[in-house]
Amino acid sequence: MYSPPAQHAPYPQQPVRRWWQRTAVIVTALVLLPPLGIALAWMTRWTQGKKIVATVLSGLWFLIVLFSGGGDDKAADDSKAGAASAATASPGSSAAAPGKAAAQSAAPALPTVVSMPFDQAEKALKGAGVAKVSALSVYTDVPLASYHRDWGVCFQSPEAGAAPADATLHLVAPGSTCPAATGTRLHAEATRAPATPKAETGTSGTGGGGSVSYKNCDAAKAAGAAPIRKGQPGYRSALDKDGDGIACDK
Repeated sequence: MYSPPAQHAPYPQQPVRRWWQRTAVIVTALVLLPPLGIALAWMTRWTQGKKIVATVLSGLWFLIVLFSGGGDDKAADDSKAGAASAATASPGSSAAAPGKAAAQSAAPALPTVVSMPFDQAEKALKGAGVAKVSALSVYTDVPLASYHRDWGVCFQSPEAGAAPADATLHLVAPGSTCPAATGTRLHAEATRAPATPKAETGTSGTGGGGSVSYKNCDAAKAAGAAPIRKGQPGYRSALDKDGDGIACDK
């Protein structure tokens, strides 16, 4: 009899590698997605040295890409911000016009105080930046009372909407109405009849000649009254020397 052939030990089976354990997949991940590639590298059967080298190289590559990309984005943002600032600061740009209009509309202006009591009007004007507020009577023939806090405002100068400046208010006493314009009289001025020249008067002589009297015939002739008949103004017996009833006839 012969002895049976010796039995050989079976070859050890190689572990099956999954797709994510393939070297090409890991290298691609280390380049494109370094965090994922590093994780896959440490799950393989690579030696400790290979894993460390792959981790260091992939980490450096990841940091370079990260910081270089962030710098470009920041530069782009700075460029956009500079362009926007230049457009706003340009005098001829349309973006500068709304800002200028807003600044002008924000400028202070005088409020309207017409029909307010002087006390309230003065407070409103000083609140708008007016340093001095003067008061005048709106009627030229009505003096301003020493206490005029309750007098009403008929006109203001400068008018409402103007820039703040020293203001003058024309007031009217309580119970009176405002005129159409300043410089008006409340009471009409009384008219006087022109004075007529008075003739020289005196006591007439016999035959009475009214209230007119002449010193002598020369005065009567100068006045164009000679001759003066008895009964006419200016006749008196002293001027009728011949007694015929006609004075200053010669």
